[in-house]
Amino acid sequence: MEAFRAEILAVPDDPRNGASIVHHADGLLVVEDEIVVAIGDHADLAGRFADASVTHFPGKTIVPGFVDAHVHYPQTERIAAHGAQLLDWLDRHIFPAETAFADRDHADAIAGFFLDELLRNGTTSALVYATVHPESVDALFEAALTRDMRIVSGKVLMDQGAPDGLRDTVETGRADSEALIARWRGRGRLRYAVTPRFALTSSDAQLASAGELVAAHPDVLMHTHLAENLGEVAAVGARFTTAKDYLDVYDRFGLVGDRSVFAHCIQMDDDAFARMGAKGAHAAFCPTSNLFLGSGLFDLEKACTHGVGVGIGTDIGAGTSFSLLHTLGEAYKVGQMRGVSLDPFRALHLATVGGARALGIADRVGALKVGQEADFAVLDPCATPLLARRTAGASLHDRLFALQILGDDRAVAFTYLAGKLAHQRDHIR
Repeated sequence: MEAFRAEILAVPDDPRNGASIVHHADGLLVVEDEIVVAIGDHADLAGRFADASVTHFPGKTIVPGFVDAHVHYPQTERIAAHGAQLLDWLDRHIFPAETAFADRDHADAIAGFFLDELLRNGTTSALVYATVHPESVDALFEAALTRDMRIVSGKVLMDQGAPDGLRDTVETGRADSEALIARWRGRGRLRYAVTPRFALTSSDAQLASAGELVAAHPDVLMHTHLAENLGEVAAVGARFTTAKDYLDVYDRFGLVGDRSVFAHCIQMDDDAFARMGAKGAHAAFCPTSNLFLGSGLFDLEKACTHGVGVGIGTDIGAGTSFSLLHTLGEAYKVGQMRGVSLDPFRALHLATVGGARALGIADRVGALKVGQEADFAVLDPCATPLLARRTAGASLHDRLFALQILGDDRAVAFTYLAGKLAHQRDHIR
C-alpha cells in the first residue's frame, strides 16, 4: 500500500451546475493494487494508514490525470506547419506525413515519442487518431500496453479524397477494423474506436459500414470530425444535398449516439447541438487547433445548454501544444471572445472528467474517487520564476488559473499511471 501526501484537487462534477470541488489543502491519496482506496485530509487518514509508504510532495498539487479527448499521433512531426486552412493543410502537410506510417518501424518510433510526450504533460488517457494503416494502430496499442496507459484508438477509414497509400476500400476497411478489434479487445487498458476520418473522405458505402461496425460492437467508440471549417462544411453540403446538415450526414449512417465523439463542432446551430445532446453524443473542444487553422470559436455554452458532453482535445498536429494546461488557457481566451469567462475549476473538470465521460471511462479515471484507477499528475505552481511569483500567497482559484494560463509541461512535476511513476520532470525542487 502506498500513499501520496500533497494538496489534492479534483472536480468530479461540473461546477456550472453548482457542484462542489474536492479539495484537501494537506491531503492524502492512498493507493492499493493500482486503485484509490482512500482520499481525504492527511490529519484524518494518517493514523488509519500508518503502515503505508508515504511519498510527500510539499508545495505541490495532485490532480487527476488529464484526458485528451482528440489528438492525432501520426501528426506529431507536423506540429507548427505553416500556412493554409483545414483542407489545404491536410493536402500540403498531413497526408504526406501519414503515408509514412505504412512503415511499422516509423510508426513504433513516433508512437513511443507521442505517448511519452503525453505523460510529460500529465496526460494519462487519450482518444487518438492513427492512420489508415492497421500497423499504425498496432504500434500505438503496443506502446500504450507497455506503459499501461488508457488509450482509445482505431484504424482510420478513408476510401476516397486522399492520395495513393492513404486509401482503403469498404471491404479492407471493415476487415482490418474487425481484425484490430479482435486483436486488442480486453488487453490492458485499451479500447477501440471506429474512426472514419470525416464525411468527405469516406464513400456512402464506407460510412454505412462504419455504422454497422459500431452497432456490431457495443464496446467500441465512434470518433470523427464534425463542422470544423466553413470550407469543409460547404463541401459536405455540396456532396450530401439531401441531408439537413453535417450532423445529419453521420446520423443517416448510424454514427450519432452515446458512444460518439465529434471533434470541433464549431459551425453548428442550436438545432444540431440539440440533436447531439438528445443522442448523448460528445464534442471535443480543440481551441489551439481551431485558432491555428482559423476554423472558428467553439461555443461551449451552447453545447452544454443542449446537453452535449464536452471534453478538451489538443488535436496535435493542428493543435499547438501537448499540454492540456496550455490548451485550457486557450479555451479561456476563446470564451473571452464569446463574452464568457471560463472558470478554472470548470476547465479542470472538462480536462479530466469531461474527457473521461467522452471516452466512456469515467467509471475508471478522471475524479480520483475511491475505486478508480490511480492515474494522477502532480502540478508545481512554482515551476517557473514567473509562476512562483504569480502564485505566491494566491487563492486556490488564482493558483489554478495561473497554471492554466502560464503553465505547460514544466508545471507537471510527476505523472502516475495506476499508482506507479510514469514521468518525472528534471530538476524538481
